[in-house]
Amino acid sequence: MAAVKKRAGAPEVVPVGPPADSSAPRSGPPTPPPTATAARDARGEDPLITGRRLEFMALLEKFRATPVLVPLGSSQSPGAESGFLTADMNGIRFILAFSDQQALARYARGQGVFHSEWSYQTVLGARLLDVAVPAAGVPCGVALDCADGAEGLVLPPVKGIVPDEATIDAYTER
Repeated sequence: MAAVKKRAGAPEVVPVGPPADSSAPRSGPPTPPPTATAARDARGEDPLITGRRLEFMALLEKFRATPVLVPLGSSQSPGAESGFLTADMNGIRFILAFSDQQALARYARGQGVFHSEWSYQTVLGARLLDVAVPAAGVPCGVALDCADGAEGLVLPPVKGIVPDEATIDAYTER
Protein backbone atom coordinates (compact mmCIF):
# COMPACT_ATOMS: atom_id res chain seq x y z
CA MET A 1 0.00 0.00 0.00
CA ALA A 2 1.25 3.52 -0.76
CA ALA A 3 2.46 5.50 2.17
CA VAL A 4 0.04 8.33 2.76
CA LYS A 5 0.63 10.99 5.36
CA LYS A 6 -1.22 14.04 6.53
CA ARG A 7 0.71 17.24 6.00
CA ALA A 8 2.39 18.32 9.22
CA GLY A 9 0.79 21.35 10.81
CA ALA A 10 -2.17 21.35 8.44
CA PRO A 11 -5.43 22.09 10.21
CA GLU A 12 -8.16 19.51 10.14
CA VAL A 13 -11.42 20.69 8.61
CA VAL A 14 -14.43 19.61 10.61
CA PRO A 15 -17.82 19.71 8.89
CA VAL A 16 -20.70 21.50 10.56
CA GLY A 17 -23.72 19.28 11.12
CA PRO A 18 -24.05 15.52 11.29
CA PRO A 19 -21.04 13.48 10.10
CA ALA A 20 -21.16 11.78 6.73
CA ASP A 21 -21.91 8.06 6.88
CA SER A 22 -18.61 6.56 5.71
CA SER A 23 -19.86 3.01 6.27
CA ALA A 24 -22.55 3.29 3.60
CA PRO A 25 -21.79 1.29 0.43
CA ARG A 26 -20.97 3.37 -2.64
CA SER A 27 -23.40 1.61 -4.94
CA GLY A 28 -24.71 4.79 -6.54
CA PRO A 29 -26.46 8.05 -5.88
CA PRO A 30 -29.26 8.27 -3.35
CA THR A 31 -32.83 8.08 -4.60
CA PRO A 32 -34.63 11.43 -4.50
CA PRO A 33 -37.74 11.75 -2.36
CA PRO A 34 -40.84 10.79 -4.37
CA THR A 35 -42.63 14.06 -3.59
CA ALA A 36 -39.87 16.13 -5.19
CA THR A 37 -39.96 14.02 -8.37
CA ALA A 38 -43.76 14.16 -8.57
CA ALA A 39 -43.76 17.96 -8.17
CA ARG A 40 -41.32 18.42 -11.04
CA ASP A 41 -43.19 15.97 -13.26
CA ALA A 42 -46.37 17.99 -12.74
CA ARG A 43 -44.62 20.95 -14.42
CA GLY A 44 -44.15 18.96 -17.60
CA GLU A 45 -40.47 18.03 -17.24
CA ASP A 46 -39.20 14.65 -18.39
CA PRO A 47 -39.24 12.41 -15.27
CA LEU A 48 -35.94 10.75 -16.24
CA ILE A 49 -34.13 14.09 -16.55
CA THR A 50 -35.73 15.37 -13.35
CA GLY A 51 -34.70 12.21 -11.48
CA ARG A 52 -31.13 12.44 -12.70
CA ARG A 53 -30.94 16.14 -11.79
CA LEU A 54 -32.20 15.38 -8.27
CA GLU A 55 -29.74 12.49 -7.89
CA PHE A 56 -26.86 14.72 -8.94
CA MET A 57 -27.97 17.50 -6.59
CA ALA A 58 -27.99 14.96 -3.73
CA LEU A 59 -24.48 13.79 -4.67
CA LEU A 60 -23.27 17.39 -4.85
CA GLU A 61 -24.68 18.21 -1.42
CA LYS A 62 -23.11 15.07 0.05
CA PHE A 63 -19.74 16.03 -1.47
CA ARG A 64 -20.01 19.58 -0.11
CA ALA A 65 -20.62 18.24 3.42
CA THR A 66 -17.84 15.62 3.33
CA PRO A 67 -14.15 16.03 4.19
CA VAL A 68 -11.97 14.65 1.37
CA LEU A 69 -8.24 13.99 1.01
CA VAL A 70 -6.44 16.32 -1.39
CA PRO A 71 -2.86 15.32 -2.28
CA LEU A 72 -0.26 18.04 -2.46
CA GLY A 73 1.58 18.55 -5.73
CA SER A 74 5.14 19.76 -6.02
CA SER A 75 5.81 23.49 -6.13
CA GLN A 76 7.77 25.01 -9.00
CA SER A 77 9.27 27.76 -6.81
CA PRO A 78 12.01 27.02 -4.25
CA GLY A 79 10.77 27.59 -0.71
CA ALA A 80 7.14 27.94 -1.82
CA GLU A 81 4.42 25.75 -0.40
CA SER A 82 3.03 22.95 -2.49
CA GLY A 83 -0.43 23.40 -3.95
CA PHE A 84 -3.11 20.82 -4.50
CA LEU A 85 -2.45 18.05 -7.00
CA THR A 86 -4.25 18.87 -10.25
CA ALA A 87 -4.72 17.50 -13.73
CA ASP A 88 -5.53 19.55 -16.83
CA MET A 89 -7.88 18.23 -19.49
CA ASN A 90 -9.16 20.15 -22.53
CA GLY A 91 -8.31 23.52 -21.00
CA ILE A 92 -9.95 22.77 -17.65
CA ARG A 93 -7.95 22.15 -14.48
CA PHE A 94 -9.28 19.58 -12.00
CA ILE A 95 -8.27 19.39 -8.35
CA LEU A 96 -7.82 15.70 -7.52
CA ALA A 97 -9.64 14.65 -4.34
CA PHE A 98 -10.14 11.26 -2.73
CA SER A 99 -12.78 9.91 -0.38
CA ASP A 100 -10.28 7.90 1.69
CA GLN A 101 -6.68 6.64 1.83
CA GLN A 102 -7.58 3.51 -0.13
CA ALA A 103 -8.89 5.61 -3.04
CA LEU A 104 -5.70 7.68 -2.96
CA ALA A 105 -3.62 4.47 -2.94
CA ARG A 106 -5.53 3.17 -6.01
CA TYR A 107 -4.69 6.42 -7.81
CA ALA A 108 -1.00 6.13 -6.81
CA ARG A 109 -0.91 2.57 -8.13
CA GLY A 110 -2.43 3.71 -11.42
CA GLN A 111 0.25 6.39 -11.73
CA GLY A 112 3.02 3.84 -11.12
CA VAL A 113 4.13 5.51 -7.90
CA PHE A 114 2.52 3.10 -5.46
CA HIS A 115 5.55 2.93 -3.19
CA SER A 116 6.00 6.69 -2.91
CA GLU A 117 4.89 8.78 0.02
CA TRP A 118 1.94 11.11 -0.64
CA SER A 119 1.28 14.16 1.53
CA TYR A 120 -2.29 15.40 1.64
CA GLN A 121 -4.64 17.78 3.39
CA THR A 122 -8.15 17.02 4.57
CA VAL A 123 -10.49 19.62 3.10
CA LEU A 124 -14.26 19.99 3.26
CA GLY A 125 -15.79 19.53 -0.20
CA ALA A 126 -17.62 22.87 0.05
CA ARG A 127 -14.31 24.63 0.73
CA LEU A 128 -12.77 23.08 -2.38
CA LEU A 129 -15.65 24.26 -4.55
CA ASP A 130 -16.19 27.68 -2.97
CA VAL A 131 -12.58 28.72 -2.20
CA ALA A 132 -9.96 26.58 -3.96
CA VAL A 133 -11.67 26.45 -7.37
CA PRO A 134 -12.07 30.25 -7.70
CA ALA A 135 -8.49 30.73 -6.42
CA ALA A 136 -7.12 28.63 -9.29
CA GLY A 137 -7.47 31.58 -11.66
CA VAL A 138 -8.38 29.30 -14.57
CA PRO A 139 -11.45 27.17 -15.31
CA CYS A 140 -11.22 24.54 -12.56
CA GLY A 141 -13.36 21.74 -11.18
CA VAL A 142 -12.90 18.78 -8.86
CA ALA A 143 -12.38 15.11 -9.73
CA LEU A 144 -13.25 12.79 -6.81
CA ASP A 145 -11.81 9.26 -6.79
CA CYS A 146 -10.61 9.57 -10.39
CA ALA A 147 -8.98 6.13 -10.33
CA ASP A 148 -12.32 4.45 -9.64
CA GLY A 149 -13.92 4.77 -13.07
CA ALA A 150 -17.71 5.11 -12.94
CA GLU A 151 -17.61 5.20 -9.12
CA GLY A 152 -15.74 8.52 -9.29
CA LEU A 153 -17.39 11.93 -9.54
CA VAL A 154 -16.46 14.84 -11.81
CA LEU A 155 -17.59 18.30 -10.74
CA PRO A 156 -16.95 20.64 -13.68
CA PRO A 157 -16.74 24.44 -13.40
CA VAL A 158 -20.36 25.17 -14.30
CA LYS A 159 -23.15 27.20 -12.70
CA GLY A 160 -24.73 25.44 -9.76
CA ILE A 161 -21.52 23.59 -8.85
CA VAL A 162 -18.93 26.34 -8.43
CA PRO A 163 -19.41 30.07 -7.70
CA ASP A 164 -20.63 32.04 -10.73
CA GLU A 165 -17.31 33.92 -11.04
CA ALA A 166 -15.46 30.59 -11.38
CA THR A 167 -17.59 28.97 -14.09
CA ILE A 168 -16.11 28.24 -17.49
CA ASP A 169 -18.56 30.79 -18.94
CA ALA A 170 -17.13 33.51 -16.67
CA TYR A 171 -13.65 32.84 -18.06
CA THR A 172 -14.77 32.84 -21.71
CA GLU A 173 -16.60 36.16 -21.22
CA ARG A 174 -13.47 37.94 -19.90
